[in-house]
Amino acid sequence: MIKKVINIPDAPKLPFSPAIRAGDYIFVSGQVGFVDAKGKGVKGIEPQTRLCLENMKRVLVAAGASLDDVVKVTVFLRNEEDFAKMNKIYQGYFPKDKPARSTVVAGLALPNMLIEMDCIAYCQPCT
Repeated sequence: MIKKVINIPDAPKLPFSPAIRAGDYIFVSGQVGFVDAKGKGVKGIEPQTRLCLENMKRVLVAAGASLDDVVKVTVFLRNEEDFAKMNKIYQGYFPKDKPARSTVVAGLALPNMLIEMDCIAYCQPCT
């Protein structure tokens, strides 16, 4: 099996890779949506969900894949009451052939984070 680190331009220096490609699978690290590209804080579950999914899409594109290639998503929510709003935004990103998904209510690493998502994509062959 061939393992390849997927990097994205201007990604913050973190102690993990944005994604790893292992064979035909792409494992995307947890993506968050509480700070936009300009470093400005984003508040509310809907905008954080959108930004989270846009960040996920950006990492997948860097790996030669797209959201259409996603087979599994894990969603971590800070607040159970945000589930319905998150789900409405999420459905817009996966209108058909929805991936398998788990959703967990959990404490998140930083106080302003309302959501984090990771995913696994299958892409054969990717570009």
